[in-house]
Amino acid sequence: MATASRHKPPLLLLFAGGGVALLVLVALFAPVIAPYDPLAQSIIARLKGPSAAHWLGTDQFGRDLLSRILHGLRASLAISAAAVAIALAIGGTIGLAAAYYRGWTERILMRLMDILFAFPVMLLAIGIIAMLGPGSGPTAFAIATVYTPIFARLLRGPALVITESDYVSGAKAIGASDFRILFRHVLPNLASVVLVQTSLLLSAAILVEASLSFLGLGTQPPAPSLGTMLSEGRNFLMLSPWSAIFSGFAILLLAFALNLLGDVLRDMLDPRLRGEK
Repeated sequence: MATASRHKPPLLLLFAGGGVALLVLVALFAPVIAPYDPLAQSIIARLKGPSAAHWLGTDQFGRDLLSRILHGLRASLAISAAAVAIALAIGGTIGLAAAYYRGWTERILMRLMDILFAFPVMLLAIGIIAMLGPGSGPTAFAIATVYTPIFARLLRGPALVITESDYVSGAKAIGASDFRILFRHVLPNLASVVLVQTSLLLSAAILVEASLSFLGLGTQPPAPSLGTMLSEGRNFLMLSPWSAIFSGFAILLLAFALNLLGDVLRDMLDPRLRGEK
């Protein structure tokens, strides 16, 4: 049984990683793969079901749903990836600085992170967008702000242990700069934690971005967005439910693939979850 369990993670990793890679490739090459212009309207073809001409049907303006979903995937991934990258850069730096310098630096930085933690995720994101205005850029900034304290807390804990290690003390003794110690000796040892949390937060960011677009605060029409398509499709559920069904399924598939990848990476990289002695 132990041998069989050791072979499962690589297979799951291949499945999850392959699924994420496929979705990313589809999003990157959406302009090439999409059979129609996602903004092209056709009043004659409005609210049609799946057919040979339109594989997933059309929306209330006669726009091809497959083309809009492919471009919507591209927009969701771009916004979410940018938001998580910004949160990782800022939050990770704060967490490392708090763990390394301790004292008042740690107290001030982590109390600021606690203030952000005090707000519910969606409420804080909506408040930021209310100040900046709706759009893709403000949405990415709002999601990044929400997830910055998560990365700060996540990296601070293990960084506290690493900064007390012998090789860090040795680096200090030979006069290595703080920057070199943090980014050459401490950060590489946090790579597994960063990798797992990034993939999990990407999944959550997809849902937050879709929720904000559903509320009309994210990507603005007529630009394709999965959340906006889901919001518009609910008004025509009785006439043609395809827009809501397929856009909702695309959100589910994207979030599931990223979440599965994060779970598999966590099981493989965390020695406490391997079940090996």
